Amino acid sequence: MTRKDHLNRRELCGLLAAGTVAAAFGTTAATSALGYELSVPPKRGKVLMPLGDATETLDTYYAYFRIAEDGYEVVVAGPEARLYHTVMHEIPPNSDVPWDITRESPGYHIQAKVAFRDVDPADYVGLYVSGGRAPEYLRYDKDLLKIVRAFDADKKPIASLCHGVEILTAADVIRGRKICTVPKCALDVEQGGGIYPEETCVVDGHFVTGRGHTEMPMILRNFMIMLNARK
Repeated sequence: MTRKDHLNRRELCGLLAAGTVAAAFGTTAATSALGYELSVPPKRGKVLMPLGDATETLDTYYAYFRIAEDGYEVVVAGPEARLYHTVMHEIPPNSDVPWDITRESPGYHIQAKVAFRDVDPADYVGLYVSGGRAPEYLRYDKDLLKIVRAFDADKKPIASLCHGVEILTAADVIRGRKICTVPKCALDVEQGGGIYPEETCVVDGHFVTGRGHTEMPMILRNFMIMLNARK
């Protein structure tokens, strides 16, 4: 690899900054200091991402950036418009004392721009429900459940993985649907009237669901196909 082909950290930051400036001014391309043309996608609409404290880091951030890559504005919503804690869930691979369930560690923080009570579902083209421990208590939020039901009624794309199914079940929108989730949440699907398949990712109507963050490439690939197909 030649010096010209290699990007150091400073040059990479320059590329990112150039793209950010272009996006801010609504242009479709920008030129970096190295002479490369950067493509900036057109604005396509807004996708809602509801979450709360203990939302899973990978479940959240992978989608946050992937959805924005295609030109959508990802709007994070929470019980309140404030900063939230993400967490990392992992079964330690080399633990001296085996774990039967995932261990939780602190992750990054993420800012919610809007509270659930102030969300108008008509302003959004899709819904992405992250996993982690947050859905355990978010499913009791009546404003959030109204939001989910509105997306379902309008047949707008809805993506969910892992514990996110707890919110879909509480909203009573999965009856008769094939809904995939992490195996320990299979009972949530069945209690909500859904069908739990022995698969890692499933598309059923306007729903795309998966087990966990290892399935995110497939989940997001299909979610983006759904979003981009809408006019």
